[in-house]
Amino acid sequence: MTSETHREASPQGLASALVASGALSSDWLPSFHAVPRELFVPDRIWPGIADGTKQNAVVYRSKDPGVWQQAVYSDIPLTTQWDDGDHEGDGLGTTPSSSNSMPTMVVSMLQDLDVRPGDRVLEIGSGTGWNAGLLAHRLGNPNVVTVEYDPGVARGARENLHRAGLEPTVVEGDGRSGWAEGAPYDRIIATCSLLEIPLAWLEQSAPGGIIVAPFGTEYGGEQIVRLTVNEDGTSASGNCTGGSAFMRLRQQRTGRPLIDAYLHGTPWPADGEKSTTTLSPWDTGKWFQQFVIGLGVPRAFWRAERYEDGAYTLWLYSRDTLSWATADYERDRTDYEVVQSGPRRLWDEVEAAYRWWTDQGRPGHERFGLTVTPEGQTAWLDSPDNPVPQQS
Repeated sequence: MTSETHREASPQGLASALVASGALSSDWLPSFHAVPRELFVPDRIWPGIADGTKQNAVVYRSKDPGVWQQAVYSDIPLTTQWDDGDHEGDGLGTTPSSSNSMPTMVVSMLQDLDVRPGDRVLEIGSGTGWNAGLLAHRLGNPNVVTVEYDPGVARGARENLHRAGLEPTVVEGDGRSGWAEGAPYDRIIATCSLLEIPLAWLEQSAPGGIIVAPFGTEYGGEQIVRLTVNEDGTSASGNCTGGSAFMRLRQQRTGRPLIDAYLHGTPWPADGEKSTTTLSPWDTGKWFQQFVIGLGVPRAFWRAERYEDGAYTLWLYSRDTLSWATADYERDRTDYEVVQSGPRRLWDEVEAAYRWWTDQGRPGHERFGLTVTPEGQTAWLDSPDNPVPQQS
């Protein structure tokens, strides 16, 4: 990297880029300048790419400060922990489990939160503490509570905040329970992906409170939802505001059995029934399409078995291990072989969910929403009166 690149990698350079893109608004600009990201980034990081799907090689500030600075003031996520802290060494771990989030996502979610002077805010997922620091600078230390499950991560966030001259309340605990001691909250924000919005958050919200959280499906895909809590805290509803790719709340991770749990030692295709489809598995694999499919195909997930020529087999699994399916993708084909087994016809469900979306005119994220009540949560299109159909 050149010295010119290093000069560009600065708080001012990142702020200018975020303002120019429309992500960072003028009301958050003072806090963004006063709470620099570098105070919340450890010596050792794994820089990501903008869509959050990959981490690059480890970077140390102590060994290569220029590269570290470039990463910190680029609009990318920075992984700071792997495998819930069990990973050792400088290589890539299996699963990222804590990070300093992508700046565009941080400021976009803060704008969705729409805080007002005097608002009390509960944050779920402290991470390195940067998001809580921005909130504390804007609203004042007494008005911000951040909850972190991992004691080591919570300790680091507290130290980073103290170094920045900020002292919001940092709580070690299960974020699903919120923190009743500080309720009611005018705003609640989560920096981890959720399969289900906890009812405790609704109960701890002030009437008309706002909840901003990444909402994902078990199948895949994820969107930010902005929910408004009703007057008595018994329901919340609102639209999606845009895509995201956060780490899943630890207590909502779901088990993903391996193939032996489905085939029971019998070679593929076992008792599977063969058919063909004109729907390309490739079309079902894009991030937003995964989200839409996941809304309609619950308790299911996928893996891909990839080959050298770009072909792959899409494996679909039900969480209960009773059903599975495969769909083979090859370039330049117009029909694709499918095999299905079990009480659920998983490829048929995926195809029905995808066809439903295309029949609606391929709606974007802004037309989808979520309603949460004690009876459960319902995804909808355009209106809570129009739920997304479930395929099973």
